[in-house]
Amino acid sequence: MGARLVDEGVNFALFSRHAAAVSLLLYDGLDAPGPGNRIDLDPANHRDGDIWHIWVADVRPGTAYAYRVDGRYDVTAGLRFNPRRVVIDPYASALTGVSDWDFAKARGYDASAQQDDVHLAYDDNEGYTARGLVVDNGFDWQGDRPLKHPWPQTIIYETHVRGFTADPSSGVQHPGTYRGLIEKIPYLRGLGVTAVELLPVHEFNEHELVRVNPLTGKRLHNYWGYSTVGFFAPKEGYASQTGAQVSEFKEMVRALHAAGIEVILDVVFNHTAEGNELGPTLSFRGIDNPIYYLLEDDPRYYKNYTGCGNTLNCNHPVVRDFVLDCLRYWAIEMHVDGFRFDLASVLGRDEHGNMISNPPLLERIAEDPILRDVKLIAEAWDAAGAWQVGRFASRRWSEWNCHFRDEVRRFWRGDTGMRGGLASRLCGSADLYQSGGKQPLNSINLITCHDGFTLNDLVSYERKHNEANGENNRDGTDANWNANYGVEGETDDPQIEALRLRQLKNLIATLMLSRGVPMLLGGDEFRRSQSGNNNAYCQDNELSWVDWRLVERNSELLRFTREMIGLRQRHSVLCAESFYESKEITWFEPEGRYPDWHSDARTLGCSIHGMRATDGELCLLFNAEPHAVEFRLPDGQSGRAWRVTVNTGESAPHDVRNRDCPLLDGQSRLTLADRTLAVLMC
Repeated sequence: MGARLVDEGVNFALFSRHAAAVSLLLYDGLDAPGPGNRIDLDPANHRDGDIWHIWVADVRPGTAYAYRVDGRYDVTAGLRFNPRRVVIDPYASALTGVSDWDFAKARGYDASAQQDDVHLAYDDNEGYTARGLVVDNGFDWQGDRPLKHPWPQTIIYETHVRGFTADPSSGVQHPGTYRGLIEKIPYLRGLGVTAVELLPVHEFNEHELVRVNPLTGKRLHNYWGYSTVGFFAPKEGYASQTGAQVSEFKEMVRALHAAGIEVILDVVFNHTAEGNELGPTLSFRGIDNPIYYLLEDDPRYYKNYTGCGNTLNCNHPVVRDFVLDCLRYWAIEMHVDGFRFDLASVLGRDEHGNMISNPPLLERIAEDPILRDVKLIAEAWDAAGAWQVGRFASRRWSEWNCHFRDEVRRFWRGDTGMRGGLASRLCGSADLYQSGGKQPLNSINLITCHDGFTLNDLVSYERKHNEANGENNRDGTDANWNANYGVEGETDDPQIEALRLRQLKNLIATLMLSRGVPMLLGGDEFRRSQSGNNNAYCQDNELSWVDWRLVERNSELLRFTREMIGLRQRHSVLCAESFYESKEITWFEPEGRYPDWHSDARTLGCSIHGMRATDGELCLLFNAEPHAVEFRLPDGQSGRAWRVTVNTGESAPHDVRNRDCPLLDGQSRLTLADRTLAVLMC
């Protein structure tokens, strides 16, 4: 499928079951206003089954191409063929012209109308839509192979290719690009993360929004990229040179692998950029609308389980093959190590929108022989009420653990009744995963992610501030479990700042001390802020970009994060594959007795006994009370005294230590300041 180099030419292949005619458009240059060659495919010679195909001699890599697909236009039957629309090959390995994509013109016609010929009254979209590129996948990988880091050793860093280096403070030569990210690899390696999870890099149109920022009057952009058109195509705008997006993406992967860092892609197979019945015809809609999308009983309209206007018909055999082909392509040709599936529950719905007990697509992904070693992560819900956290598909699938996020936030905010929730999350969320035969490693633990407050804003704002999004602050969740500790936003008050810093350390430490796989939002380690915006999907500007000046300004938190990652990696008991056995962990109240799990107390302690002699013993103390609390310490292993390795109530370098840890010799009690976490070892 797609455009493939074969015998001094290119073979073009396109699926369409219901089309009556297909024309291949070849362009003489990337900026050509129209095709230099139009080839009308003869169904007798250029169609086998539902595949329209033709081999064309002397077509070279870098050639731009597209299609016109004609057939019946009858929205009452779900058919939306329109020969006046230039459409993109779904299998195109690269797109060009995306920066000039005009969705207002590309929208084309009133798709809710029922007349068979209404679409003919609208202008042709030639000249303001993107086109595919013929790609030569040859690349010198220099012996690169998938890293296959085991889940217990994995620490994920979620970031945005453009936003990571777009700000001038990044100091890179190629800001906002794949090569810019390469320049920051020494930083990532020094931090200690083992994988980067990249927000969508598949081709999308950043200009699709028509709203403006009411505070500045500037047009808003699709920054996050959860509006895919080219599922096989890396984002053109993230390359430093025109037409080099495929090779530069591969360079980035190769360089990250050389540094021991895996690449996980955020993939959006639940919907496309074509929107609802009023959206633009870009690709799938004009190629075979009723095959690619879930349609309502009135086929003029789309089922919308995504909140984005349409839903891909993921469990149709043709669409299943498309998704699998795409994943295999990124794993084989692009050397990607894993995938995080946005609104993954959509992939488990049938053609009527019902949830399937054993979804064929999810099973095929999990059992595919080529994808057997890639990491699979699900956002185990969708926008229509499906909620599958802890029971998503098979054991191969890990999941974003929203319960970890919310309950850890609530405990440290000081909510009562969260003691048991904290204990469950520290232990790998057995209450969620064990009954389904899963393990702690199926839990992707997170405090923050791209969707919501940054860690700094979580402890700096009492409410969201999304006014710049142009939606009257109605967008973004209100369930943030956040607090500002006295002042909304930035403050010079030293007491408030000290408390906020302590809470940031508490949250990061809890993340790294918990069984499961930790995921850190990029920039949280040095207090990146979005000024209280918890839904910055449309903010391609300084609000979302990483401000690298914060590295020096907030070096104490950055050092703390590095040291906590190191502590986790040194203590295998914290990231074991199995749930704790009763003899491995002992819980206690500050007074030393077994906890009352129904108490409103905001304190908890536990001692962790490693199963191996080399594991040593750890004691974790949590005080989320607004006052100091004295803990009675359990007896250390073999009568040895405890050493304090982490105390978030202290300033650097005493907040976390690798060596010269204070020895509590003969000391049976330890007082923790308000809202403080401590880790002891012996």
